[in-house]
Amino acid sequence: MPKARLIDTSKCMACRGCQVACKQWNELPAESTEQLGTYENPPELSAHTWIRVEFRERPGEWLFRAHTCMHCTDASCEKVCPTGAISHQEEVVIIDQKTCIGCGYCVEACPFHVVHKDEVDGTSRKCRFCIDRITNGIEPACAKTCPTGAIQFGERADLIDMGIRKAQKLRADGFPKTNFYGEDEMGGLHTLYVLTERPSVYGLPEAPELATSAALTKWLIGLVTAGVVAAVPLWLVFRRKKQLSEEQQSKVEGGVK
Repeated sequence: MPKARLIDTSKCMACRGCQVACKQWNELPAESTEQLGTYENPPELSAHTWIRVEFRERPGEWLFRAHTCMHCTDASCEKVCPTGAISHQEEVVIIDQKTCIGCGYCVEACPFHVVHKDEVDGTSRKCRFCIDRITNGIEPACAKTCPTGAIQFGERADLIDMGIRKAQKLRADGFPKTNFYGEDEMGGLHTLYVLTERPSVYGLPEAPELATSAALTKWLIGLVTAGVVAAVPLWLVFRRKKQLSEEQQSKVEGGVK
């Protein structure tokens, strides 16, 4: 059965324990940050920060949301990757750093802006849903550490039922704009949310869409504008990567190690 995590924003108290647990388990380096006049830290997701609690101040209240990869069923990042570096393993969208060539297509294609390039090696990185844990029957580090139970991990169908029922209860308790997010978006997300306001208030797209050829063409035009010569080596790298992949597959099928 497909797994997922449910993030209930009504329970989040912005302790940022999920951020710390993610860093610790995945051995991610600390960010160099500065005081920007906000409680948020670091200022955004990056190749070394895979989950981040966002703060939104409103009259008389704060809204908190842990922002991380949605692990979409129909993942734009996977569809635009020219080398096959991005794939689904179980329900998890994984980036293989050994195959990634750093073209940045996935960064541009992600409607949730969670994919980022490493400044050192140029490859794309993001949340791996603690695949090494969940494949061994252990919940992700973010869910394990959450002290309020705002992050739950389990069967996707069960979490959808739980999320819908919680949204209904919150609406009955005086939060009329509460909704459940992720059941159908992008073919079905594996990071689900109970939101006490509209998705856009939390910084989420109301109706996320798969990357289109037009959108990618627009990005490529930017490359050409910067210099056509720069785009040519990129194509050559794509072609060479494909050749190497085909050659490796041929060796495997032929019994050559």
